Amino acid sequence: MTESSEYRAAYRLERPETRVGSVIVASPHSGRHYPWSFIRRTVLDERAIRSSEDAFVDMLVAEAPALGAPLLAAEYPRAFVDLNRSNDELDPAVIEGVRRSAVNPRISSGLGVIPRVVAGGRVIYRGKLSRAEAEERIEKVWQPYHSCLEGLVRESLEECGESVLLDFHSMPHEALDAMSRGPGQVRPDVVLGDRFGASAAVAIVDRLEAGFAAAGLVVSRNSPFAGAYIAQNYGRPSRGRHAVQIEIDRSLYMNEQLIRPNGNFQSVKKLVTGVLRQMIRGEDALPMAAE
Repeated sequence: MTESSEYRAAYRLERPETRVGSVIVASPHSGRHYPWSFIRRTVLDERAIRSSEDAFVDMLVAEAPALGAPLLAAEYPRAFVDLNRSNDELDPAVIEGVRRSAVNPRISSGLGVIPRVVAGGRVIYRGKLSRAEAEERIEKVWQPYHSCLEGLVRESLEECGESVLLDFHSMPHEALDAMSRGPGQVRPDVVLGDRFGASAAVAIVDRLEAGFAAAGLVVSRNSPFAGAYIAQNYGRPSRGRHAVQIEIDRSLYMNEQLIRPNGNFQSVKKLVTGVLRQMIRGEDALPMAAE
């Protein structure tokens, strides 16, 4: 069976009945359609291959359309194609016929647009993929998602004079360990990445931080995640294009080992919905704190 025979829509777009404001909500790493030919080629088991997936993030932000903002969610997982990478970040260690170029830390670590590894540096494949197969994934998955996202941004600019992209992700709890080891350092529950002010106006990030902090969460800016390709590409504050990468600690809402929502999932979803309500509608109702 070829990859082509298995391709489905690259994304799910849910539009509000009535658009309210300039906010766009996106979840590029929560896709969970793993083509059979991909599963057959990986050396990893089901749980390991899903370790780099932002599992259930699309469910956390599911109320965005009801609040008045479009929701764009990926269908394919990050292990298949990473939508938060440039389409030219090709890794010669996993794709045949790719020349080594200037040092790129993401590619060097196996996290190019076609990832070589998942969380913990675990290798995905035996051998390499053909250049044609890699390019087909980009054509069938990466390009449609970004064409849709760019269209939503332009739509917001035309209708509202600006666009505010809230790009939701999740982070492994263990990735935050180093941040809580130094004196006076507190482990963050949420990390807001605006590329140190380059991808969004300070006032927008301030509002996001205030919303999460009011719910009782510890918020960090740009450390350890400052924002990757999506924030860099879609964030141009001087042109009215704002983009913030939002990372939420997975342990707050899911069992990371079993990849299942935990008992606190609904309260975290309500919390996120409250923050979205403030960002989309400007309402100040406080979200429920996570337990």
